[in-house]
Amino acid sequence: MTDTLPLDGVLVADFSRVLAGPLCTMTLADLGARVIKVERPGSGDDTRHWGPPFSETGPTYYESVNRNKESVCLDLREDEGRELARELALRADVVVENFKPGGMAKLGLGYEEISAENPGVVFVSISGFGTAGGAHMPGYDFLVQAVGGLMSITGSADGEPTKAGVALVDVLTAKDATIGALAALERRRRTGRGAHIDVSLLSSLQGALVNQGQAYLGAGKVPQRMGNDHPSIVPYQLLQCADAPLAVTVGNDAQFRKFTAALGIPEVAEDEDYATNSARVAHREALTALLEEALAAKSAAEWQQALTEAGVPAGKVAGIDEGVALAEDLGLEPTVDVQDRSGETVGRQFRHPAQWTPPLPSPTVAPPQLGEDTEAVTAWLRGPRE
Repeated sequence: MTDTLPLDGVLVADFSRVLAGPLCTMTLADLGARVIKVERPGSGDDTRHWGPPFSETGPTYYESVNRNKESVCLDLREDEGRELARELALRADVVVENFKPGGMAKLGLGYEEISAENPGVVFVSISGFGTAGGAHMPGYDFLVQAVGGLMSITGSADGEPTKAGVALVDVLTAKDATIGALAALERRRRTGRGAHIDVSLLSSLQGALVNQGQAYLGAGKVPQRMGNDHPSIVPYQLLQCADAPLAVTVGNDAQFRKFTAALGIPEVAEDEDYATNSARVAHREALTALLEEALAAKSAAEWQQALTEAGVPAGKVAGIDEGVALAEDLGLEPTVDVQDRSGETVGRQFRHPAQWTPPLPSPTVAPPQLGEDTEAVTAWLRGPRE
């Protein structure tokens, strides 16, 4: 028998758009919260217009972060729209917004205004560069990747700085915002007090730099682009086989001995230039040449099978389609079917990554059409509070 969802009964007022905010609120919705997405009449969330590609029901960008929500169109430039938005925020357990800093306050919807009447509200504000000196700076993922340092360590050493292949900073920020909201809800359960949580894209990026960031903070070393090489571990990189590159991730000396044995060159692991990780880092180029000479004897697929059987982490570079197939073959159930309000299956999406034991119900309502719930939600907001 399945349990109830952990956020059942939690109301989220979603005043966000594009990616970081909507991904945060979709996560809360996946966990059982009721999420009411406030959109501009006529146009809605910017990502409703970002395409191609398009599925049968709309832009895939919008659909990726907006399932399990209700959509209500409110014109916040008009008194009536602001009053309804205010009523929603006053009823909400969580408010999520990514207006320009100070934008919600100008509409009478800021934390100070809402918490005065709803003291338990968890108010999450997402910005690009914070609410102080960077309040005027637009918060776009690509820009933050550039000025925050991520692009400086991404790409080939002799090539141009490169962004990640997905809006990674937005995704990281969404997860930080979700963690903050959940922690604040738990504190409210114990104390009755709400909170205002500010999360910026720049702070989330810097918090995710981990070993690369600490190399600068702790050792004064500013990391540089190294392509697919790892600054502290060798071999932890792409190595060329007879037909294609192979990702090899040797994390310790024992694995390196297994690796060289599988390649038929066990003596390399005994060489003082390669016996320890520090030595391998110091002799990276010479070691790479030795390894690729041995790997040239077989295809990447053949080496993947042989190395996996030998206990060495290795794999071919795959497309997203192949990655999905792998997850399915491994029994990870990476996707869920989503249904429209009539219960008809209208698409497939990646599920929330966490799997629960015992299992939880899995809400799988397709992303709403623009204003699909305006009539019902506005009627509810005009009625008495429960």
